Amino acid sequence: MKQKLFYFLTTMLIMLAYIFTACSGQDDELDFPLSAEIFYSVDAKQVAFSALTHSAVSWEWDFGDGNSSSEKNPVHVYENGGYYAARLTAKDSGGNTVTKEVNLAIDLTPFALLTGDQTAEGYDGKTWKLTASHSVNDILANSDAELSLMDDGIPSLPTGTFDMYLGLPEAYNHEFTFYNNGDYRQNSADGSAFGGIVYAMVLQQLGLSDITKTGGKAVFGADAFALTTFTPDANATFKLTENEDFTIPTIPNFATGTQPPGIPVVTYPGVMTIEFSGSTAFVGIRDFHRKVIVQELTDRSMRLVMFITLSPDAIISMDPLIALSTTAMALTFTVVN
Repeated sequence: MKQKLFYFLTTMLIMLAYIFTACSGQDDELDFPLSAEIFYSVDAKQVAFSALTHSAVSWEWDFGDGNSSSEKNPVHVYENGGYYAARLTAKDSGGNTVTKEVNLAIDLTPFALLTGDQTAEGYDGKTWKLTASHSVNDILANSDAELSLMDDGIPSLPTGTFDMYLGLPEAYNHEFTFYNNGDYRQNSADGSAFGGIVYAMVLQQLGLSDITKTGGKAVFGADAFALTTFTPDANATFKLTENEDFTIPTIPNFATGTQPPGIPVVTYPGVMTIEFSGSTAFVGIRDFHRKVIVQELTDRSMRLVMFITLSPDAIISMDPLIALSTTAMALTFTVVN
């Protein structure tokens, strides 16, 4: 009898200990401090958000595009691709709050690729510069509709072209910064700009700039490029157009049509362009024609086509100033870290 009583009491004690431990665990679980983390998955412009929280009784989402939600696990579709900072604010029953934030890259547009992540801490635009390594697609071309090679013997520009062959390594030092609000900045530590010598001579003739260095004689038989004094426009802006028919004056042999008063032009249909209206700003090469074609644009590199006038005979009017492009250069730019 005593043995049965012993076993009964032992069993009861074990059961009470189990119940006490379970209740204590529940109490601990209820006493977790307020916390929150964000999980998400992206499909094109649609994002499925999940709030992993403890002790929260409400959830407020700010998707970074002017839209919000009070659901715990909302699904949001962004109207436009780009960079966004999504923010979750979780609240507990005592009114305490905790906030978490994630940066999203949603179906990035060319504009976003060009200007960078404006939601990043310390954002100061996205800066690009010519790469001295070049790529197999960097070429010296005719300004015709096909952008055919100027010299079939030079299918692509070799590494360090502007340094080794033109004697103008400064071209690789200039930086070009594009901002999400449309602002544009140029950084020329040596106070110079790289461009065609014909345009440089016109600027010097007009008293607008001075030629500081020339190059290209070994390749072209005469200097074809130059460095000129340059003060960047502090109020410069840019415009990126994703698809347009771009027309530019060119020499008669390359023309696909004419514009009044009989100026020969070539048209590049359905291209992406960057232009700088109402300022002296340019990207890459300073010349008569500052609007450029964007051939390729990724997060880390872009290839632009810039147009140059390499013959004084291509200047058909000084007032107004009209110059026909004779040459095009496709050059690769990389992001400055």
